This record gives sequence, structure tokens and C-alpha cells, in this order.
Amino acid sequence: MPDPMADYDLSRQIQPAVGMRQGLSNYGDPHFSLFLRKVFIKALGYSEDALSRPIIGIVNTYSGFNPCHGNVPQLIEAAKRGVQLNGGLAIDFPTISVHESFSTPTSMFLRNLMSMDTEEMIKAQPVDACIVIGGCDKTVPAQLMGGISANKPVLPLITGPMMPGSFRGGRIGACTDCRNNWAAFRANEMDIEDISALNEELAPTVGTCGVMGTASTMACLTAALGLVPLRGGATASAVSSARLRIAEQTGANAVRAAQDKRTLQSILSEASFHNAITVLQAIGGSTNGIVHLLAIANRHPEIYDKITLQTVHEIGEKTPLLVDLKPSGDNYMTDFHNAGGIPALFQTLRPLLKLDALTITGETLGEALDAENFRSFPFSTQIIRPLAEPLYPCSSLAILYGNIAPKGAVIKASASKYRHLLKHRGRAVVFAGLEDLARRIDDPDLDVDENCVLVLQGIGPIGFSSPGMPEAGLIPIPRKLAARGVKDMLRLSDGRMSGTAGGSIVLHISPEAALPESVLAIVKNGDIIHCDVESQKLEVELSSAEIDARVKDRIDRLEGKLEARGPAESRRQPTRGYRGLYEKSVTQADKGVDFCFLTAQGAVK
Repeated sequence: MPDPMADYDLSRQIQPAVGMRQGLSNYGDPHFSLFLRKVFIKALGYSEDALSRPIIGIVNTYSGFNPCHGNVPQLIEAAKRGVQLNGGLAIDFPTISVHESFSTPTSMFLRNLMSMDTEEMIKAQPVDACIVIGGCDKTVPAQLMGGISANKPVLPLITGPMMPGSFRGGRIGACTDCRNNWAAFRANEMDIEDISALNEELAPTVGTCGVMGTASTMACLTAALGLVPLRGGATASAVSSARLRIAEQTGANAVRAAQDKRTLQSILSEASFHNAITVLQAIGGSTNGIVHLLAIANRHPEIYDKITLQTVHEIGEKTPLLVDLKPSGDNYMTDFHNAGGIPALFQTLRPLLKLDALTITGETLGEALDAENFRSFPFSTQIIRPLAEPLYPCSSLAILYGNIAPKGAVIKASASKYRHLLKHRGRAVVFAGLEDLARRIDDPDLDVDENCVLVLQGIGPIGFSSPGMPEAGLIPIPRKLAARGVKDMLRLSDGRMSGTAGGSIVLHISPEAALPESVLAIVKNGDIIHCDVESQKLEVELSSAEIDARVKDRIDRLEGKLEARGPAESRRQPTRGYRGLYEKSVTQADKGVDFCFLTAQGAVK
């Protein structure tokens, strides 16, 4: 039984600085600070025995506006059980909750705010370790970014994917089927009654999108980084009992991580990120996964300069697409889980992985894999293909460079509907921002055919009018072409698209069109765009002299505060609040779209 007087004996130092003794409020008297803290925590009924144990914080991200986190209350209870069965004290506390469909202007705009909230609350609370519960697209990367910067033991707990639904005898699921069917509705292939009935069935349970969208991608990457249990930690359904057992196991792991002081900075290495990028390519993951991995790596003081877009390219050249899930394939996360999930995929990828990378349990990845029973893994070689029989030979996510994108751009080549578009020359049809796109895309007089290249400017990190890289890179097929059966066109932007989306779509063009030096911003209707994914090439066919002249003319007009084609040509006014901080501090896509002052390098933009 702990001595309740030990903390108040002024002849003793408050040592060690763990549990309730750490991070004391500054009243000028640490003994009084601890005394006062215990006064208030005992108002909740805690005993001295409970308060003497390792304290495991549990970040509660439940929200009525976040159906992806609808199971968080149950996960908290299961995680608490795991903590307390292993001698710890579990205390939950809230941070903000961000959902893709309920965040204006976009959830990416709020990712860095959530990472700041997560970091500061972990540092502010007297926790020896922390479990962060996340699932929806931007929550997991935000928590990993904040967890690295907080430099305490932090264990992710994924909410898990939803189950697939059914419509007219066929399986459907958010959100690839949301987009495919909406495109069919726009093309008059589906009537209003059908699209309304489908709306009821696309998300039949709580949980994240049930395809290889951004949420599922980040769950798999978190496993590849070694931070969640291999068996089911990334893939078990949100509504399954397995997900609750994973939460209990995470609670037990958190107590051991607290005792061993295993922080994310001590666990994660260049090898960890090599494995994550390998898995990203093998699952045909979301293009958003690249931005998030760059942001996570840039928080780590020993890794920030080692993981770049070129790293993604080099690993991609050696990594085939193996997992047959929408949008690059045909199946759902439940199928991936039932085929053996992450352990089966890792076993297949074993020759390509860095097995000496550490995991949250203290084991290496190789040791963790050896502990699994692989005699019958994978259960389906149709869902998880052998290395010799991939769905796509390599570089499912490809990196492009050229005069339009001197700092890089991204395309999910494996999700292209018309593969000939991966090597294509076409006439540019340019939209100067989202308002211009909405006004003109379905105009019957729009001068466009299926061989044109649709170019959308001004949806980058800063953007023309909507900050946060909105997921508008999936530029709709003009209605008059969709009605003729056109399903895909080459499309370019400085924005993002949902991981659940597919098509021949170039994204994350850097530098973005909102910056004065951007070449993307000076592309005009009729310019010829040349894209060659195999050669990593993305160019507008203009001479250097013409490009320089157009850029200079644009800068001159900006300096003169003259309006021209659209919001790109008007000087940005200073903005208050979080948006002002965001616009002042956000980095470009090739650096992870983090705030420069939050990275390991500090305020180097």
C-alpha cells in the first residue's frame, strides 16, 4: 500500500516524475501542486492505491458528427479493461474529432489543428502513456504527428472499417460505390429513385469506409509502422467483437510501453517508414497516404530529411500491387481481413520488408511475424495475390515531375480506368478554382472532348478561396461526355482526391497555383499537356521563355493588385484566427502540408 504522506513530506523530493507527480501545474511549490491535484482527482473517487499506478490516458474522439468513430465508447471501455487488468489506471479525456464529410472547408484543413490539440493535451495531462483512438481519414495521421511531437509512449487504436451493404442483390460500400454510382447518376444511367434508395445502403454500420480509402490506408500504414497489433489491428470490423479484444490488448500494451518508456521517437526509424511505403504500394493505398506519411516523418527529429517523394518512387518501383480491394480492385476490407489481413500481407511481402524495424511491443517486425501461424496464410490468394501474380506490376502510386510540377505530383496509376491515359498528350481545359469549375463543367458549350486534359487550379494547401487541399481533384467528367459513355479523362490539380476514388488523376502538384511562382497557375486553355507515368513526366509543352514570361506577367499583375482570370489573380488579404495561422504556416504537398513550426526542423518552410 503506498504511503499517502510521502508526496507531502517536504524533506523528500517528488520522485520519480511519473503518474500524478509529472507535469505539475506551476504554483511555485511542487508539493502544494501535487496536493491540490490529488484534492481534485479524489473528487472523482480515486484512492491512493489507484493513483499510485501507471496512468494511461485514453484520447476520446467520439462525436455525434463522426459516424466513423461511433464505436469509440465501447472501445474506451475495452481499452480501460486492458489497462486495469495489467496494473494501470486508465483515464480518458477528449480532443477534437474530425470527420471527412462534416468538416468545412475540408478535414485536411483541420488535421494540423487536431495534431496540435493531441500533442498539447498529451503533454499537459499526467499520463505515463496514451492510447489515441482514431479512424476517420485525418484523425490517425493527426494523432501520430502529435504523438511523435509529444514524445511520450503513444499507442494508436483504430476504430475499424464498416461492413459492406447490399443493393439489389449486390454488395456495395462507402465510399467507392458512392462515387461510382453518383457518376452513373450524372450520366443519366440511374434515376433519382435509385440513387435515393442507394443512399440508404452505402454505409450500413458505424466505422470507416469499407474499401481501401484513406482511413483503411492509414490503418494499414499504422500497422506497417509497427504501432498496432498485427492480427486484426488494422482490419477488424468496427462492429466486431475482435475490435473490442484489440482495444483490450492495446490497453495491456500501453501499460508495458509506459513501464519501458517506449515513445514513438524511440520506435520509429527509417526502416519503419520503408515498410509503410512498401505496404502503401502493395495495397494500392490512398494518395493521401503519401502526404500523411511525409508529415509524420517530418515530425521525427532523426527521419525528417530521409523520407521524400523520391523515396516513395524508389520503393514503388520494387513493389507490386497485391491486395484486390476497391478502388484499384473489386473487394472490401472485410474480405481483406478474412483473407488473413495484415499478417498475411506481411508474410507475402516479407522479402521486401525491413524486418529489424521495431514495434510498439518492443519486438522487431520479424519477431512479431515469426510469432504468427502462417501455415495457412493467406486464406485467399485472390484477395492477397502472390508476389509473382500481382494486380499491377509496380508503382501503383507513382510520382511525376516536370515543368508543371518541379517539386512533384502524385497519381494512383493502378486506379486508372483507361490505362492509355497514363501516357497521353492532350489539350488543356482549364478551370480557375472551384467556383469556375462548378459554373462551366456541365455547360453544353464547353469546348471539350474525351482527349482533352481537365486542369483545375487553386485547390492546393492554401488555395484560391478554399484552403486545405479539398478532395476536388476527382474533377467530374463533363456531363455531355458522361452521357456519351466517357468514364475517365486525364485530370490535373494541386488538390487531393478521396482514397476511395479512382481515375487517371494527377494530384498534389507542387508548387500550388496559389503561389506566385507556380507554373500550374499559368496554364491556359489550349496548351498541350504531356503526361508519361512510366517516365515520371508531367509537362506543359511551352518553351522556358514563354513560361518565364507568363509567370512574370502574373507576378506583375499580383503586385499591381489587378484581377484577371479569377481569384488566383487577386492579392490575398491577411486573415484572422486559425485560418490566418494556417495560410501563414502551411507547407506544400511535397513536405506533408504540416505547419512549418511543428516539424522537427522548426520554422523552416
